[in-house]
Amino acid sequence: MIDLDEHAEGVILPVRAQPGARRNTLRGIEQGMLKVAVTQAPEKGKANPAIIETISKSLGLRKSQFELLQGETSRRKRFLVRRITRKELFSRIREALGSIDE
Repeated sequence: MIDLDEHAEGVILPVRAQPGARRNTLRGIEQGMLKVAVTQAPEKGKANPAIIETISKSLGLRKSQFELLQGETSRRKRFLVRRITRKELFSRIREALGSIDE
């Protein structure tokens, strides 16, 4: 189950980053967070743009909808996804990953 929180401007998406992976992809749900693997090395937040690009492409959203709220240099991150409902974001994640529990 993924922990999506409502926000006045959209939804808070918790992410578990896996930098230095072989390819950019969504890896599933881990501890209530969307696990995202990116090829970019984990150097001073340099993987963050790759994470946003991977999520936005996988979910069919614009990169401009994403804002990193917490975890610039941490594997645990929280992104604000603007102009989307919790239900719509969950649906897009489920579609990208296959079936997950709400």
